[in-house]
Amino acid sequence: MLIRSQGPYDQFLLFGDSITQQSCSQANGFAFSPALQDAFIRRLDVINRGFSGYNTKQALAVLPSFMPRPEQAHLRFMAIFFGANDACLPGSSTGQDVPLNDYKQYLKAIVQHPSVIAQNPRLILITPPPVNEYKLEESDLVKGLTDPRRTAEHTKKYADACREVGKQLGVAVLDIWSIMMAKTGWREGEPLVGSKKVARNEVLEDLLVDGLHFLPAAYKVLYDSMMELICRTWPDQDPNASSFVFPPYREFLA
Repeated sequence: MLIRSQGPYDQFLLFGDSITQQSCSQANGFAFSPALQDAFIRRLDVINRGFSGYNTKQALAVLPSFMPRPEQAHLRFMAIFFGANDACLPGSSTGQDVPLNDYKQYLKAIVQHPSVIAQNPRLILITPPPVNEYKLEESDLVKGLTDPRRTAEHTKKYADACREVGKQLGVAVLDIWSIMMAKTGWREGEPLVGSKKVARNEVLEDLLVDGLHFLPAAYKVLYDSMMELICRTWPDQDPNASSFVFPPYREFLA
């Protein structure tokens, strides 16, 4: 059986900060990136472009350096997962904070960057997740840091802004902030779960290892939510309903 050259597989590009970078690790159990790769095996290559500590300003600067040209590879999907570092409190010791309006403009600039437009992928904006101030404080004390760098209320503003940008640009949004908050039992109008203004929440404790980064349970929530969004928004991209790039082995037996 003659197999014509297919070229490189289409790509699913994961562009984000440390939460994306760490999503390949299986040291503690379930991992998002390998699960996504398994779901799309023989259909897409999942590429992890996570940059620990980066905010949207830095993300925009580095973007052109690694984006493939259309003649090199085709992006079928691109997930953009920034905001956790932008949402550091103004003047915090890390220097990662980005003003809210600037965050929105940088997100728009990433989505509308010429290298992204040239690829015309199915875009997915992921909101920054909630934070757990109790664990953040404990983690910072271990590092010798005394100034608070993130709060639940300030982070919510950036999740709201990400949703706003998605709506303005007509881009799909995976609202991981709201999904996780719903799992904690939080309801709109109530004090924010994760804030030290309310008691510790067991569900949030099981999602975030240090108050910010994901435990396996959180990556499973992210994966399930991502697959649900893809199958709902682009039904033809459901991996269970699409064929392999190269045919099954039995077709070679004829």
